[in-house]
Amino acid sequence: GVDLVSGYVWRGQDLGGVSLQPSASIAYKGFSLGAWGSVGIESSDTKEFDLILGYSTGGFSVSVTDYWYNVTGDGVTAKYFQYGAHNVANSHLFEAQIGYDFGPVAINWYTNFAGDDGVDKDGDRAYSSYISVAAPFTLGGLDWTAEIGATPWATDFYGANGFAVCDVSLGVSKDIKITDSFSLPLFAKATWNPRSEGAYFVVGLSF
Repeated sequence: GVDLVSGYVWRGQDLGGVSLQPSASIAYKGFSLGAWGSVGIESSDTKEFDLILGYSTGGFSVSVTDYWYNVTGDGVTAKYFQYGAHNVANSHLFEAQIGYDFGPVAINWYTNFAGDDGVDKDGDRAYSSYISVAAPFTLGGLDWTAEIGATPWATDFYGANGFAVCDVSLGVSKDIKITDSFSLPLFAKATWNPRSEGAYFVVGLSF
């Protein structure tokens, strides 16, 4: 499928304006392999291509994601097949995830373990991490999700000098019936970043 969004906001960070975000995945016996991308309509927007390998059973899930951007964290034009840790054209970032969905609440932990990660206060690899707690609920005939996310320690990847809440968000979605056989999924999300004092509102639709 493809999402069209008015802005690209990820974990409390503004990563671009109006964007197309295609995705595809396959699954077999709990294992999944997916691809996700983001392309902004502005030439200055960073382009992104991710590959996700995951496994889930019951409410438990683990995954590894390879994030790739067409520009490195240092502003260098990236090349996809460059992986070396000290290669200035490498923008791959590898992240591990572990989580559990309890039903009323889902908790996930993410840690960057290789690639173009940020650094801590001493200039060492930060193993930048992020924890999120999300609670879905239904109200007024709409599907809502309240979420809070934080970084547990210092990393310039998230612009944090220590523990910091960087994402407080409320999202809503609803399928709008167009015909008897076709509905258009619409969604909106308001996000506040207490660390940066930023606020964002994104709307989108899925095809």
